[in-house]
Amino acid sequence: MPTIYESTVPVLIHNLSNLANLLKKGESYADSKKIDHAILINARLFPDMFPLSKQVQIATDMAKGAAARLGGVDIPKFEDNERTFEELQERISKTIKFIETIKSDLMEGADTRDIEITVRDNVLHFSGKDYLLNWVNPNVYFHVTTAYNILRHNGVEIGKSDFLGLNP
Repeated sequence: MPTIYESTVPVLIHNLSNLANLLKKGESYADSKKIDHAILINARLFPDMFPLSKQVQIATDMAKGAAARLGGVDIPKFEDNERTFEELQERISKTIKFIETIKSDLMEGADTRDIEITVRDNVLHFSGKDYLLNWVNPNVYFHVTTAYNILRHNGVEIGKSDFLGLNP
């Protein structure tokens, strides 16, 4: 059975690294087709859904929030002002660098740690394990998948192996 650390830090880094690779392929695609980068960065699957940029911001917020809460440290604050592929890549890179600072000893006992988060005026209570498995992981996968779908829907030639990180 993996530890809470093994289920958090390497998994989040893997997913964010895959997201960075998807964005690289999106940028290359836009360049090759002479598509303004802003078109992809602002693309949505449906009008009431967030654009690609916000999908990246939420995925990174979820990841750094999880690492910090489970590691018992302060969550770094990032502005949500990325408008280019380069800025989105930098955000992912900063998030990964932060997550890498969380060592396994900080997460000892984190599976039973009380975690409280507020979402739209609702206070949610979790054990550390439930927070990771039932809140963080589904949210990270949702937003990385939605970013993938936005890029794919707009013609970027990516597939399941890109999402899984088998196609760097």
